[in-house]
Amino acid sequence: MSQRVNVRRQNGAARARIKSRLIAEALGNPVCHLCGLPIDVKLPAGHPYAFEIDELVPVSKGGDPHDVRNCAPSHRLCNQRRGNKSMNELASNSTEARQPNMPLRNSRHW
Repeated sequence: MSQRVNVRRQNGAARARIKSRLIAEALGNPVCHLCGLPIDVKLPAGHPYAFEIDELVPVSKGGDPHDVRNCAPSHRLCNQRRGNKSMNELASNSTEARQPNMPLRNSRHW
C-alpha cells in the first residue's frame, strides 16, 4: 500500500524561505490575500488566524508549492475554507451562496 507524499513538507527549507520572503515583502505585516485582514505572525502554528502559505493554483490542480509566484499569505482559517478551489471558483461560490434565488417575503402573520 503506497502512501501519499505531502509535497509541502518534502522540502521544509524551501517553504521556510518562502514564508520569510512573504513576510519580508509585506514589511513584517502581511495581509491575508483571501479576506484582506492583517495576519499576526506571532501566533503559533495551528491557531485559526496564524500565518499560512496559500498556493494560488492548488497543488492538487498542478500548482508548485515551492514557487514563490504561486504562494500568497493567508490566515489558516481562510486557507482551510478555500480548500482546493481556484480563485474564480471561490468568488463565484461566495456570491451565489449569499444571494437567494427568489425574493424573500416578510410577513407579519405568525
